[in-house]
Formats: sequence, structure tokens, C-alpha cells
Amino acid sequence: MATTSGSKKGPDPILLTLFANRFMSVAEAMGRSLQQTSISTNIKERLDFSCALFAPDGDLVANAPFIPIHLGSMSFAVKYQMNLYGKELKEGDVLMTNSPHAGGSHLPDITIISPVFDPNTKEIIFFTASRGHHADIGGILPGSMPPTSVNIFEEGAEIVSFKIVDQGIFDKKGLYEYMVDQPARYPGSSGCRNIRDVESDLKAQIAANHKGVQLIHQIVDDYGLETVQEYMLHIRNNAEMSVRNLLRDVVKKGGSNILSAVDYLDDGSPISLQVEINEKDGSAVFDFEGTGCEVRGNLNSPISVVHSAVIYCMRSMLDLDIPLNAGCLVPLDIRIPQGSLLSPSRTAAVCGGNVLTSQRIVDVVLKAFHACAASQGCTNNVTFGAGGKDKDGKNIAGWGYYETIAGGSGAGPNWHGTSGVHTHITNTRIGDVEILERRYPVLLHRFGLREGSAGDGKYQGGEGVVRELEFTEPLQVSILSERRTRQPYGLDGGGPGGLGRNTWVKQPRESDGDMRKVGGTENEASAPRRINIGGKATLFMGKGDRLLIETPGGGGWGLPEKSEKELAGAVRDEDLEHVKRWAARGSLAEREAAQAAF
Repeated sequence: MATTSGSKKGPDPILLTLFANRFMSVAEAMGRSLQQTSISTNIKERLDFSCALFAPDGDLVANAPFIPIHLGSMSFAVKYQMNLYGKELKEGDVLMTNSPHAGGSHLPDITIISPVFDPNTKEIIFFTASRGHHADIGGILPGSMPPTSVNIFEEGAEIVSFKIVDQGIFDKKGLYEYMVDQPARYPGSSGCRNIRDVESDLKAQIAANHKGVQLIHQIVDDYGLETVQEYMLHIRNNAEMSVRNLLRDVVKKGGSNILSAVDYLDDGSPISLQVEINEKDGSAVFDFEGTGCEVRGNLNSPISVVHSAVIYCMRSMLDLDIPLNAGCLVPLDIRIPQGSLLSPSRTAAVCGGNVLTSQRIVDVVLKAFHACAASQGCTNNVTFGAGGKDKDGKNIAGWGYYETIAGGSGAGPNWHGTSGVHTHITNTRIGDVEILERRYPVLLHRFGLREGSAGDGKYQGGEGVVRELEFTEPLQVSILSERRTRQPYGLDGGGPGGLGRNTWVKQPRESDGDMRKVGGTENEASAPRRINIGGKATLFMGKGDRLLIETPGGGGWGLPEKSEKELAGAVRDEDLEHVKRWAARGSLAEREAAQAAF
């Protein structure tokens, strides 16, 4: 049933809300389909996937609340494929891509794109797309998130464009070539260690896209294509105006149209931002000049990820219930210096840029807008598995497991941070202990909040977490993390969040030479060694070894209320011990002055 729209008088507010929710419901239904039909722990249990709906020009129309870093960058992938294929796409075609050069984030995130055709004109009227993180796509280490990678070839299969379904026919042979044969040709790398699981999950993504296609056709049948596309444009315009009004309000409240901030990765690389707002039209230039050059490791971030982080921040600062869509970016001119770690070269390693550098970009943007203190600034990526190339260079089938670990969120002007949550660009779940221990050779010793890791302040940051894993058989284990040397910042006098820490609890073994001898015999009761392995490491752990991850806390906001009284000299007797502890944090001169006061 077609209905008429109120285009001449502007959008009908009821229809605007209705279409926003109808479009979001398409993405939600796609997500339910993907979760129910996938088989991997990463997608089915951790929900590390996103589904979204795109306009014929590739702009993001609507999505459900999936993974923010996926949603802002998927539009780049859709547009790249449109430019590549033009009008050559046909009914029943499905495209696959994961290359950062083609709008991808990092290689484990594989995007499946399906065009939606008008049954009458055969023109493309929408795109549906899904992006899922696959636990192993080859590379030098199980899990395809190697903390030591220095180029993209070490991180697994890279696909710029592959027609995985050609007019309804699934190309299994081509998939095997891309996922298994090609990555294994790079020295030291292997192909996908478990192609059966990856293939099954990719089919689940294809099915989810098809579900979206069916639901879009239903909406068009209900309202007519002209009305549907008109309200698609109204939704984008509504988001655009909301962001323009936000930028104007920032200038009014802050008294300046120039905002700036800088923060640093653990290796010292700066991420610098200056925002210049045009109050008249509500536009802004986001200039990342001053950001560090490309790094040799994998913390380089594709430009699509930078846009994702920015669009996430703008949407988060809006106190409105609107879908995240391309309209949020229209008022923004994002400038990224070529050759920087935010616009790296074609072969740069990027697996950490998507999950770690993106968090730091968010911290910098929110700091510039003085919106809230820093959250943990990390996703604490743990991978372990088996298989790959043996000593003779043969590809051995195996498996990989990947998880991200929660931490503390930052406090704000009138709220405390939240403890033990995935923050900002990630929105996944942690692996359930029952699933983890049943499917993998792992025992979970501890998983709980990390006391004392929250930033102090009038409003306290959230606590990080402690997660300790024991391996019941020898495995290659890797950790890729940040905020191990630089604390998450507090704002308005609030204290920083606690640093993260990764510890290898190693059992003594005769083969390693660390078993103590007593009276000429090996002492089986030798105590385990506790070894700080730093923020980025890969090591072969033996049976009984444990990995202890302590994640960062969030920064605090504002001076603690007791500290304000102390500074004003209004100290009560019962506060004496608190003051002594507070004074002990300062310099020697401050401590002596505090003691003299008592």
C-alpha cells in the first residue's frame, strides 16, 4: 500500500520516527539471523558483528546498536565496491571484502555486501551489509591478531574484492584460494587454520543480508519506493541538523570555536587534534595535523576507522534518539595527514589500529570537547590457538580463539564511570565461562572487578577487571593491548585510571631450566614465576601456565570533595587519615607542607 508523504511541508514527524525504527528493525533482524545461524564462538557468543542498511550511494542509513567501529567504516567498503563494479552487479550477486585499502577495518573483520534491486526497474535501491570478526583467517599466529606484525601480509588473508556469490552460485573454490592458499604463500604465514568454520559463518552473513533484502522489499511494498527513499533522506538530514546544533552549542557553552587535544599511544606516538567550528553554519574542521608518522608495528589505523571513531563521538554527544547514519558526518571536514599512523601506506600492519588506536582517537575527540574523562582506552585482545605452518613449512589445520576484555569507563560532569564494561568503539560480550571451558583447553581461574584501578574524583571512573586463564595443554598465546605505560586521563582535577598489566604465571619445567634442584634432584614444588610480558607479546605457554590480565580503569572527573575541603583548610579531625594519604601522593615539598600543617 503506497502512501503519500508530506514533502512540500517537510517530513511528517510521526512518519520520520516510524521509518527510523523500521530501518533499524531491518538491521536488528539481520543481526538475529546472523547470531542464530553462525557457529563460531566469536560471532554466536561474543556478538562480534554488525549489520546495517545503506543507501544506493553507499551512505549509512540505519543500523542496530552493534559495534561502533564497524558501523562508521562499512560505508567506505560499500562505496569502494560500487566504484569498482559500477552497474555490473546483477540480482543474486554478493560481494566479500576485508582490505583496509577498500574500506575495511582490519583483516579479521570480513564484510559481506548484498545489493537490493527494484523488481521493476532493476536498479539498485539499497545495500545490506554485515561485518563479522572471524577468529582466524591465517597469518603468522593463531587468532590472526599478531602483536608482533610489521606488515599486512603477516596478519592473514587480504581480499580487496571477491564475488563470493555470482548470480546465486556460491564460489567455494574461490573462497578456498583467497583464505587458505594465498595467505600461506607469504614466508612464515599460513592460510586459514579452520576454513570450515569461517565458510559456515560467511554463509550465515550471506543469509543475514538476504533477510535484510526481504524486509526492505516489504517496506517498499507497504509505502512505495518514492516515500521510502524520501524519508531515508529526511533521516539523514535530521542527523545532520542535530550535529550542526551540537557544534553551535559547544561554542556557546565553551566560549571558543577552537578546541584541541593530544594523547599518546604507549610507544609515545602522538595523536593530535584541532577542531575549528564555524558557528554560523554549524560545521567543523577536524584536523589531525601533528599526529605521529606510520609505526613499524600494527597500531596504524585506516582512514575508515578514523571516520568511525569521529562519527561515534558525535553521535554519543547527541542527547537525541536518532539512528547513527551518514548525516552525522556531513557537517564535518576530517583532515588526516598522509603518511601518519592514521593514514598509513598500503602494506602497513593495522590489526591493532582498529581495536586500540581507534580507542585513543575517541579519547582525543572527547578530550577536545571536554565531554568526559578517558575510559580504559583498550580492548585487551587475547588470542590463542594451534595449527599453522610446521617446521617443514607444511600447513597444519588448527583453530584460533579471540576475545576482548572489559575495563573501566570514564566519569563525566555528573556521573560516575561504569566498572567492567566494553567501552566506546567495541560493544561485544566476553566469552561465557561455560562455553570457553567446554570448547577450548582452558580453565578460567578468576574474572572480577579490579579494586583500586578507578580514577579518583568527585565522580569516580569505573574499575577495570581481572581475568586469569590457565591453559591445559601447550598453546601459542598472544596479547595485544594498550594503556600499559600511559594512564587514562582524568578531567577537571579528576585522577587518572590505573594502568593495565599482563603477567605470565609460568610453571617451572625441567626443559626450560627453571626447575629448582634440592640435594641434586628436581624439586617438583618450585614456585611459579611471575613475568610481566608488557602490552604486546606472543609466547608459547606450557600446560598449567596462566595468563593474568589486569585491565585499566577509567579516569575520574573533578576534585574529590574531601580534597576540596582540605585545600580550603576546612579539615575535620575524622578526615586526618584521608588527608595524610592524599598528601603522600604529592611531591616531597607538598608532603612536608602537609605534615607541617598538622
